[in-house]
Amino acid sequence: MKVLLVNGSPNEFGCTHTALTEIAGALKVAGVDSQIFHIGKDALSGCIACGFCRKEWKCVFDDKVNEFAKLSKEFDGFVFGGPVHYAAAGGALNSFMDRAFYSASVLFRGKPAATIVSCRRGGATAALDNLNKYLTISQMPIVTSQYWNMVHGHTPEQVKQDEEGMQTMRVLGNNMAWLLKCLEAGKIAGITLPEKEKRIMTNFIR
Repeated sequence: MKVLLVNGSPNEFGCTHTALTEIAGALKVAGVDSQIFHIGKDALSGCIACGFCRKEWKCVFDDKVNEFAKLSKEFDGFVFGGPVHYAAAGGALNSFMDRAFYSASVLFRGKPAATIVSCRRGGATAALDNLNKYLTISQMPIVTSQYWNMVHGHTPEQVKQDEEGMQTMRVLGNNMAWLLKCLEAGKIAGITLPEKEKRIMTNFIR
């Protein structure tokens, strides 16, 4: 069992990385492997609605999004994390999530996932709500913790001083490991995903 931890911060070893590392430590203790995937500092285009991915099953922009999608096939669970910008996830992470979840959504159904955010002071719950919507629309079981999945601090050192926040990350890692093991046990018992219905899409214009 393996979990991919996505660092959506431009700072590779900043506050978000500190929180993800705490999750990784809890997963390791529980016998679950993990890897941190940094989206980097290069510019990430938003989705341009070109339809390329509906034909080729990859994004027309061959960047970190396609690298992530290819890597995702090897993983059983996901944690997406990033900093809070103006009470929402940072622009680069939102662009990444838009394109990754639109072009590679078939890879995520039934796989447990969670989101975390890092903020100096406020806006964290709004940013979590922003990120969690990607999971709920993709039929991913959402892993929770003892509190909303956030850490506070302006530097990695300050985040480590947020004892409740760091404990929340460890509990999240433990809960992720537990759910992965439950799902694995279900597979052994012959329990499979529900049969997928043909998608019905409507709009509000009649």
